[in-house]
Amino acid sequence: MTRSQTKTLNIAVLLPCYNEAATIGAVVRGFKAALPQAQIHVYDNNSTDGTALHAMLAGGAVARERRQGKGHVVRRMFADIDADIYLMADGDGTYAPEDGEELIRTLLTERADMVVGTRRGVHSDAGRNGHAFGNRIFNILYRTIFGPDFTDIFSGYRAFSRRFVKSFPAVSAGFEIETEMSVHASRLKLPVAELELDYGRRPEGSHSKLSTLKDGGKILWMFAMLMKETRPFAFFGLISACFMLSSMAFMAPVLAEYFETGLVNRMPTWVLSMALMMISFMVFTAGLILDSVARSRAEQLRIHYLNVAAPSQGLTPEKSIETGHGGRTTRIA
Repeated sequence: MTRSQTKTLNIAVLLPCYNEAATIGAVVRGFKAALPQAQIHVYDNNSTDGTALHAMLAGGAVARERRQGKGHVVRRMFADIDADIYLMADGDGTYAPEDGEELIRTLLTERADMVVGTRRGVHSDAGRNGHAFGNRIFNILYRTIFGPDFTDIFSGYRAFSRRFVKSFPAVSAGFEIETEMSVHASRLKLPVAELELDYGRRPEGSHSKLSTLKDGGKILWMFAMLMKETRPFAFFGLISACFMLSSMAFMAPVLAEYFETGLVNRMPTWVLSMALMMISFMVFTAGLILDSVARSRAEQLRIHYLNVAAPSQGLTPEKSIETGHGGRTTRIA
């Protein structure tokens, strides 16, 4: 990519990091070689092992986010950095920098707002068996609740358009941020794409920050909260159905006795069943009302998204973009 073409397309590589001193230097150098005209931004999240120094020595622009958690770092990066295309990866060396070129090319040619680099083989080797099992379960759960747009919602290797980044209301604090990104795209029906890429192993001396149970619980809670916010009718409808089934379970023997004897001997049980039925109706009504509110909020988010320039703005068939890596040039029309 030449300097004159950089004026047309500004690329920012975003690397959120926490204690990745063993790998961040090689990652920064890899992205500088793969995308020589891109700006490499490393956001250090209170590392204690010299991550910031290693990133700086490798040529990255280093900043710090004091609030602990990947979600806080991503929110800060999206707010601070202005670019045409954003490429986000992890600092642990598990994603190949040379694949970033293909993610960007897919973003442009597909005119997408987000391209996810799905991890080839992640289910067979995800650090620990618990992580692999969790990946399967949560991806199936996501497709059941929010739709079939994504097959790997936890991938940290993604390319974004500017309109996605500047319209994304990030609220997550930790590793749930990738789930929130995916739900945002599915909710607004944004153009997205997936690209299957190789997923590497951490080198010796680098350790995963994920906790199978703790982070799994946070992600499950985030699923519930996002479902409540984006699909309140389905969320409260399920709760209403639970109360109704409970009510009918208590009601059935009382009614059976009444039809046999004409008497209601278990009055407390009957009162309880009626109370549960009323709660069911109230929760169902709340779901109906909140569904209208959610639709209004989605419309507002959509309007804000449309106010940001489209990712293909300024690119014409006559103006192609060249990206070079290792002597190879790829032209993107």
